[in-house]
Amino acid sequence: MRLFAENGGTSVAVSDLAKEAGLSRGTIYNNLDDPNALFSSVCQTVAAEFGESITQATEAMDDPAEKISAAIRMCVRRVHDDPHWGRFIARYAMLEPTLGSFWGTMPADELRRGLISGRFNFHRDQVASITATAGGATFGAMTLVLDGYRTWRQAGSDTAEIILRGVGIERAEARDITQQELDPLPKMTVFDAA
Repeated sequence: MRLFAENGGTSVAVSDLAKEAGLSRGTIYNNLDDPNALFSSVCQTVAAEFGESITQATEAMDDPAEKISAAIRMCVRRVHDDPHWGRFIARYAMLEPTLGSFWGTMPADELRRGLISGRFNFHRDQVASITATAGGATFGAMTLVLDGYRTWRQAGSDTAEIILRGVGIERAEARDITQQELDPLPKMTVFDAA
């Protein structure tokens, strides 16, 4: 993940991978079926881990507004806590649909739930547009943090507040929800053993 984030592109030299993993090139070739498929595999792993982490972190929350806010804010905070993860997501999320697929799952489900319960106020056909907006705004907030223009608290809270206000939450309540303390997501460690 770090090599892709730092070097760009969707392929990595086996010699760079071996050096990063502390293994010989032969070991990499013997254990990696298709080096060209590595990027796709990394994207799938990153996306699955992120979705699982957010689900676990928000499972005790009942309010759909709180869950959506938490998803945005924890994502932006993780960029601060794990810049390699953040650079990887910021670089590839718009190119690789797997990385942005999270926004069509939990946030979309919470938008529907909030709409049905009367918590949110928007047209039911707008769910896909709202999740696309939330995902894009979150990626933009991540870039602000990575580039040092905003703190993770500022960028995450502002982004979550704007999205909540867009779905019908009053300004003061949206501000209160986006200021609640949250535990950070665990740092992604799936690749540390590689």
